[in-house]
Amino acid sequence: MDVVIVGGGIGGLTLALTLQRAGVSSRVYESVPQMRAVGVGINILPHAAKELIALGLETDLARVAVPTQEAVFFNRFGQLIFREALGRAAGYDWPQYSIHRGDLIAVLHEAVRKRVGADRVKAGWKCVGFEQDGSSATALFQDATTGEDLPPQSGDVVVGCDGIHSRIRKQLHPEEGEPLYSGVNMWRGVTRWPAFLSGASMVRAGWLATGKMVIYPIRNRVDPQGRQLVNWVAEVETPRHVARDWNRRGELSDFLRAFEDWHFPWLDVPAFLQAADSILEFPMVDQDPLSFWTKGRVTLLGDAAHPMVPRGSNGAGQAILDARVLAAELSSKDDPREALAAYEAQRLPATSNVVRMNRQNPPDAILREVYLRSGDKPFERIEDVISEAELRAISDRYKQVAGYDRKTLEEGRA
Repeated sequence: MDVVIVGGGIGGLTLALTLQRAGVSSRVYESVPQMRAVGVGINILPHAAKELIALGLETDLARVAVPTQEAVFFNRFGQLIFREALGRAAGYDWPQYSIHRGDLIAVLHEAVRKRVGADRVKAGWKCVGFEQDGSSATALFQDATTGEDLPPQSGDVVVGCDGIHSRIRKQLHPEEGEPLYSGVNMWRGVTRWPAFLSGASMVRAGWLATGKMVIYPIRNRVDPQGRQLVNWVAEVETPRHVARDWNRRGELSDFLRAFEDWHFPWLDVPAFLQAADSILEFPMVDQDPLSFWTKGRVTLLGDAAHPMVPRGSNGAGQAILDARVLAAELSSKDDPREALAAYEAQRLPATSNVVRMNRQNPPDAILREVYLRSGDKPFERIEDVISEAELRAISDRYKQVAGYDRKTLEEGRA
């Protein structure tokens, strides 16, 4: 068995490591000419951390990530709505990691170089399509810099791990159209800042209609002052958006006004935003779930298969789970086509549910409910607005659909 992996992001690199552990050969082709740190912070939820730890990456991850301890929800007036423990602090056997996307890619890339082989990771190979016959599948490439044709790469299987603008997905579904805009634009960045709250808190505050923020640390002790590198996302409902690009620069003046009176005891938000190292702009986009991912010896994985709006901290996690299932099927079945069909049968329905849940009732639906029920006004007691049991039910329902509630993980069903 030999697998051609199109895309050297989180999904593609995790798949290469998982296949190597299962005794399956693979090669990774990434369109970016040089593997480097792009993007900002992401979260690795316990179900995904379990898989990465099983790959022997716990020490490397612990060195560069922050083990998240709690989720904390506030309204835009700084009033506490709900708090719950996360990861090992919540009794899980596995942590939840907050990590810079570039740091996670670096950990995965180095592990692939050492275990799979440096010569099996190619940068600057831009996929332009695929071909297949009864005995093999072939990915077609051009040089990402010059546009010249590169040698076709054939294997038993081609897996498209090439993101939301996947060329493999487009060839499988040529009539699908562009990613769907949610009506919410995001500005993302990182700021060097003293630790706040627990020092490992994931904060969600406000609501999309007037301005919402997600704030959490992703690196500890980044300077002599002992400050953290803190990831933040500002989300505002707006009809305007531009195409998603990991490197598109954003402007503070486009969104600061929504947060200019957010002066909380634990964080002066305007000062925090003004101190950002950099600002990137993204539209919040996804795609409707597909009817199929697989055609013969070709399939999809991660964002190429199931792009989702980033409201459940779960996009990377679902790609990691995809990799585990696909590697298990490819290593246990003689016919690659049978293996891909079995993989799709398991993962397509599960991820489709997560895509829909991220649109409708992700964890930050807690903020929506308080915004609507309070009329966007300060409250005397949160219990007068919504009960703790209802708040916890919103959080628990998402965990169950996403597959990282404690019962699911303890029973090994994730």
